[in-house]
Amino acid sequence: MSEIEVRSYRAVFALERRVYQVDTLRLNPAGVPMLGLAYCAALVLLALLARAVPGSSILLAPLPWYLVDLVAPVGVGALLAMLRIEGRPFHLAAAGLLRLAIGPRRFRRLTPLRRRRATWQPPPVLLIPDGSEGRPRALRYRGPGAVRVSFAHDRVEWPRALIGWRRRDVSLHPVAGARPARPIALELAEGRSLVVATRPYRPRRQ
Repeated sequence: MSEIEVRSYRAVFALERRVYQVDTLRLNPAGVPMLGLAYCAALVLLALLARAVPGSSILLAPLPWYLVDLVAPVGVGALLAMLRIEGRPFHLAAAGLLRLAIGPRRFRRLTPLRRRRATWQPPPVLLIPDGSEGRPRALRYRGPGAVRVSFAHDRVEWPRALIGWRRRDVSLHPVAGARPARPIALELAEGRSLVVATRPYRPRRQ
């Protein structure tokens, strides 16, 4: 006895109606699926409708009638009957894609929004770390304003290097092994820049 591997119960219960015999005429031994016949009938009606429309009738006039009304509907119908998109037949998959294309994309409380409503949005929030995480983060701040610092640090004030160009005015460097210190506030004038470094300060040897 040969074993049949069933990967899903859907393959067992997915019954498909087929036509095996018409009166005394026996068809394909595997049967002709009813879904394919429905596709074929719909395509035949579509071909007849295309011949009645002035624009498409001009395009179909050079083609033989049996190719448009018989061969093409039967071939395309058989192909659509065998086609499965994510396990679903063609008409169900096409209907789902059509609902996705023309259906609503915005929902509120599981209810589709027919029109876009004005909703409140919070303003942009600026978060600047103050060193309370245990290690400082590299950042650059340009005044005017005040900066609150809560970690032990070395403050270095840099002189003006070139007229009209300054890399930084004040830099803060963490102290190795130091614990959070008493918070202080640094006030920066307009145009002054503050740089927080992640490495301890090491002065250059002269």
